[in-house]
Amino acid sequence: MKGVILAGGLGTRLYPLTKVTNKHLLPVYNKPMIYYPIQTLVNAGIRDILLVTGGNGAGDFLRLLGNGKEFGLEHLNYTYQEGEGGIAAALSLAEYFANRGPICVVLGDNIIEKNIIAAARAYEKQGGGAKVLLKEVKDPQRFGVAVLDGERLVRIEEKPKEPKSPYITTGIYFYQPDAQALGARRVGDHRCEQRLSRARQIDVGRPGRLVDRRRHVRVTEAGE
Repeated sequence: MKGVILAGGLGTRLYPLTKVTNKHLLPVYNKPMIYYPIQTLVNAGIRDILLVTGGNGAGDFLRLLGNGKEFGLEHLNYTYQEGEGGIAAALSLAEYFANRGPICVVLGDNIIEKNIIAAARAYEKQGGGAKVLLKEVKDPQRFGVAVLDGERLVRIEEKPKEPKSPYITTGIYFYQPDAQALGARRVGDHRCEQRLSRARQIDVGRPGRLVDRRRHVRVTEAGE
């Protein structure tokens, strides 16, 4: 299985911090934000990784990460996304890299506590389709909410006033070859999902949340 990290976009919600750099390079506690999704994939045994980035700070990723030696990797792949085309556009850039094999896609601005190795192994045995990792929360109206039909993900509703479930997307997706026309499908077309209970997802999309998550990661790592 290969890994794809989506770290493009312009990060306008974090202005003025992102006027001079990509938001995924901003610090969260003692590391740049992008370190966390890379480590998530490495901890799951995924070592062939593509980083999708964009904006004026795209070259900074190469200067910071190089070939991924700091994570024990022999090589790190990069591709450039123009503008803000969203997840589907970013995934279309990963089609050649995926080479019709299974991939794990992680959004670059989410921090996942613990690991996803159990979900990755379960997906490898699934034999087809796609899987989305979900998290049950008390305030789903703040996030992208999964609308379910049994174990099937029907669609995702962004910040609905009346959520149809307590499950939100965590920004981790698994795809098999039959799901690739990578950029041609919407997230809501995925047939399978994994309810993620042991790992915790942290969104850092706004300045206030960025500060909160720095505190959270600091306290968590101090307690380990």
